[in-house]
Amino acid sequence: MEQLRWLPMAQDWRARLRALDAADDVWSRAVALANTRLDFVRTNALDASVRRLVRTAPSGLGTRPVRLAVLGSSTLSHLLPAIRVAGLRRNIHVETCEGGYGQYLQELTVPGSALYAFKPDTILLAFDAVHVTQGVHAAMSASDADAALAERCAAIEQCWQQARHALGCHVMQQTVLDVFPPLLGNNEQRLAGSKSRFVTRLNQALRDMADRHGADLVAVHSSAARDGLHAWHDPALWHRSKQEVTPARAPSYGELVGRLLAARQGRSFKCLVLDLDNTLWGGVIGDDGMDGIVLGQGSPLGEGFVSVQDYAKDLARRGVILAVSSKNDEANALEPFEKHPDMVLRRADIASFQANWTDKAANLRAIAADLSIGLDSLVFLDDNPFERSFVREQLPMVAVPEVPEDDPALVPSVLADAGYFESAGITADDRERTAQYQENRARTALQATAGDLDSYLRALQMRMVWNRFDSLGRSRVVQLIGKTNQFNLTTRRHTDADIAAIMADPESFGLQIRLLDRFGDNGIIGIVIGRTTQPGTITLDTWLMSCRVLGRGVERTTLNLVAGVARAMGVETLVGEFIATKKNGMVRDHYRNLGFTVVAETESGSTATLDLRHFTPQQSFIDVTEGPPA
Repeated sequence: MEQLRWLPMAQDWRARLRALDAADDVWSRAVALANTRLDFVRTNALDASVRRLVRTAPSGLGTRPVRLAVLGSSTLSHLLPAIRVAGLRRNIHVETCEGGYGQYLQELTVPGSALYAFKPDTILLAFDAVHVTQGVHAAMSASDADAALAERCAAIEQCWQQARHALGCHVMQQTVLDVFPPLLGNNEQRLAGSKSRFVTRLNQALRDMADRHGADLVAVHSSAARDGLHAWHDPALWHRSKQEVTPARAPSYGELVGRLLAARQGRSFKCLVLDLDNTLWGGVIGDDGMDGIVLGQGSPLGEGFVSVQDYAKDLARRGVILAVSSKNDEANALEPFEKHPDMVLRRADIASFQANWTDKAANLRAIAADLSIGLDSLVFLDDNPFERSFVREQLPMVAVPEVPEDDPALVPSVLADAGYFESAGITADDRERTAQYQENRARTALQATAGDLDSYLRALQMRMVWNRFDSLGRSRVVQLIGKTNQFNLTTRRHTDADIAAIMADPESFGLQIRLLDRFGDNGIIGIVIGRTTQPGTITLDTWLMSCRVLGRGVERTTLNLVAGVARAMGVETLVGEFIATKKNGMVRDHYRNLGFTVVAETESGSTATLDLRHFTPQQSFIDVTEGPPA
């Protein structure tokens, strides 16, 4: 299977690469080059140019660097350029450090090692199949094989604990490629000491361990199962250079790592925007009518379009927002959603429906505004090469996958391989996201009929329900901190272990805030973390909120809540920090607008204080209660 098949082929590749040297906007041009279909050679060439140019002109990078250490038991250096380019593809600057060959344990346990000097924030552990199956052989009994598996799992867990406790790192663990030929055949599971069976069991054990410890898996074994092991592993190359993953497959490997880094940075995409004609059904609804479009009906092509809708529906069920952008009269476009018996998607599944004769770029801007998300949260699926090219040119921040011509059945696998919607987990709020956007439309309709803003806010019958961080909501808290970029005062990313430490610290508080109203539950819409920095003073380490609830007085109500919690701890002064990023400019004056006094301010951020001794709670139309929602 061709690598990076969802990306367009590069045009004028060599000229564009050479032009980086003279460009003022090196980073953005490099991001554009990374978002083309690159092989191993081109990946390495782009990485070399970017690393050289970034060292001489580091300004204008997409993010603060992600510092990734890669430790393992085999040769891994050929994979690092692809990891860095996969980060670049997502506008993430990845700095890497490779441990010595097979020296992962020494690197982790010796404080003076190069690993500790690098100060990584993420560690990727990659163990080859020969290494993890040492001592496993065909004559082993079932109990001996079980003991060997338990021993290997314990050793890996020890590495994870060392990385988290000694270095404060988030852990990524590569799964193990099953490179061993079977000894028994189709029923290999019946040979207790089979190395292939051991690898299968270890990979399942890694999934269970990762769920318990909050680690992320880089599931190379799953990709190899889909692509064919020969695409990922060459036994002759292994024996010559101890490269378990072939250099040719490095771009795919880098993608698996890069999309996880993006998910942890809140840079996964949020919304799938669907064209209609020849994307969700065959034919043109305006010309062919309901009876003329191809969808289901026992037709192979029609069933292919059903599979696209099935996949989109399941994405919505796990929290991806669905939208429509179609050049059509709206009445014609809506008719299949309302009346066609083989439609899987219905109007209620679509959070924003744009069917008109406006160009697709304008419609995508309207969808982003309608949903209060950034354009860089959108993935645009369209069968028409002209429309894809036009959107890429007009809106380079929107992801536009290449799709197979005349074969809709292949579209779901292309979307899955692209990893646009990679997530480290799923919560109940994710599953309710489409319903929440539908409820927002009802709120907008109410606002249109209200005489003034105060009347509208009273009519919403809002209730804020808050509680301190707890084990039940911890995964959702980590997820929100990881992915919220716009209304986020500091954009500090906190791991599961960080949240657990805040929960255990009596000098700190972590608040998770829900908002309910007459139309439904908006889910957790706010996170605030406060830390005691000196006696009588709490600094707000994190304050983030969902943009979809802005304009309802939630910010003022949250300040009232935070002030009350801080006063109960004997605090006299709140300190609010703002750290500027490319995405959070909307909250630059957040603390000033809430009545804080700005005591220091630069282009990169500001610090503000609030004297709680003289603070009066601000007006709000939101009732506040502590505890889980009724």
